[in-house]
Amino acid sequence: MTGLGSSGDGRGKGSGDAPEDVAREIADAVEALASLWSLAAQEAMLRLSVQQLRALRELRATPDLNLTALAERLAVGLPTASRLCDRLEAAGLLERALHPRRRREVRLSLTSHGHKVLDDVAGRRAQALAAALAGMERADRAALSRGMRAFLAARKSGSPLSGSGEEQDGPAPSVRAAGAGGEAPDESRGTDE
Repeated sequence: MTGLGSSGDGRGKGSGDAPEDVAREIADAVEALASLWSLAAQEAMLRLSVQQLRALRELRATPDLNLTALAERLAVGLPTASRLCDRLEAAGLLERALHPRRRREVRLSLTSHGHKVLDDVAGRRAQALAAALAGMERADRAALSRGMRAFLAARKSGSPLSGSGEEQDGPAPSVRAAGAGGEAPDESRGTDE
């Protein structure tokens, strides 16, 4: 087995089959994939941060969550989740409605525009990934597919770090401008989105 991006002579750094060696070998590919993923999302009709995309995906998967449940799913505090929802609501991606039986509870749901934005991001990401995969040999694509299925199965079976596997892409300013009180979010923490 040769290292990714090496000359193919087997002398690349980390050219063994041990998990640690393979992990080092694929690090470049993971970074390239994260970059492709991020760039595709940023070319969508509306630029959103990772946290904003995660929130929208959570609300699509589980409609009518309340703020507390969304904060728990995103692993952020209530104030952060509230500011995030303020921004998404101001951008027309999210709406809040009172719970019909629990008057103090507010339900969060995607607007039709929110669904369209998620569909746009997913479509752009799929196109970018398909273009990259088209440059691979058929046997390599099949091997990658088998390897990814095995990786996901191992991860689901309780491997370390089986928490949320979200991509890491940079913040996007376009929805951020709708922040409460016009303040600029603290980008150093990365959880204000």
